[in-house]
Amino acid sequence: MSTQPQQREYFLDSIRAILMLLGVPFHISLIYSTQHWTVNSPTSSFGLTLLNEFIHSFRMEVFFVISGYFSYMLYLRYSPKRWLKVRLERVGIPFLAAIPLITVPQFFLIKNVSAKFPHWSQFTLYQKYNILCWELISHLWFLLILCLLTLIGYQLFRFLATHTERWENKQIGWTKVIGGLSSCVLIWCLLRRLLLLTFPLAMKDALMNIVVMQVLFYLPFFMLGALAWQIHSIKALFLKPHPLLWLGTIVAFSAYHLNQQYSSGDGWLYELDAIISMFMGICMLNFCFSSGFRLLNTPSPFIRYLVNASLFIYLVHHPLTLIYGLFIGPSIHNNILGFFTGLVMVFGVSFILYEIHLRIPVLRFLFSGKHDK
Repeated sequence: MSTQPQQREYFLDSIRAILMLLGVPFHISLIYSTQHWTVNSPTSSFGLTLLNEFIHSFRMEVFFVISGYFSYMLYLRYSPKRWLKVRLERVGIPFLAAIPLITVPQFFLIKNVSAKFPHWSQFTLYQKYNILCWELISHLWFLLILCLLTLIGYQLFRFLATHTERWENKQIGWTKVIGGLSSCVLIWCLLRRLLLLTFPLAMKDALMNIVVMQVLFYLPFFMLGALAWQIHSIKALFLKPHPLLWLGTIVAFSAYHLNQQYSSGDGWLYELDAIISMFMGICMLNFCFSSGFRLLNTPSPFIRYLVNASLFIYLVHHPLTLIYGLFIGPSIHNNILGFFTGLVMVFGVSFILYEIHLRIPVLRFLFSGKHDK
């Protein structure tokens, strides 16, 4: 058993909630960015493009580190089978409930109102299946990945837990952390390139990309979070500000922006994206942990409310963003004004829906995986 004290780490709750809530400005800024999305403004905004790319460049890497940290902490608290049951309920029930209640209606909205699928009737059966996989999983992909990482963690955490004394006092520095993650990401890049050369159709398959490639990419970050709980020196690295890593954020994001703007999907866009995102994730991991530890590590009813609301807000914000982009956004001709109007509308309606769902037990269970408020 780990001997680390199990006091509440408020700053990690805060960071996790912030990362979840950043999904709202991320998707609204997509409308006004140079990225091709379901809904796009007639003109793009350079500033909102940079905001969109910045959020996307590190958010999920840091999120999965925190998920691995909390997952392993709970694994040590419960019996393995109870941990597996609790984790799958908390993640799997909202994922399964959101498909019929959120992403199916969202798909029909996109199909019938937007110009995304103008030739739907001409698609082959496989094309329709593949599109449905993308659209029905949609922004819920990270919940599916969390379910799969939980199943993988059930096996890997057992190994970590049985080697506590061997690992917990081991001294690990940034060189080993960066080297280990770099090795994993490079292997992922080689695997992707090999599959692209030998089975190109597999790389266009939605389930293959999410269930295999995305899981393999985020697994090292998830396990790094578990190791940060197990190995004290790793967590100490995260909590101590590192000026070079903070400076590296600027360099990594510059590379990320250039790759997004000038690479192509048929070239090395995704491999470069993986490598740059890994470095960006490490830099922002240190920034988020060290800053959060100093600024957000106190109990706050407001933060606790955001923590509890963040998953629900994330689940409902995507269709609300599409509704805004399809029906309201086109009447606002200033991109910055449109962006902030979208933020107010999407956040406002999301929090109203959150309060409503708290008062309906069945919805509270479906969107949180638990019976209590």
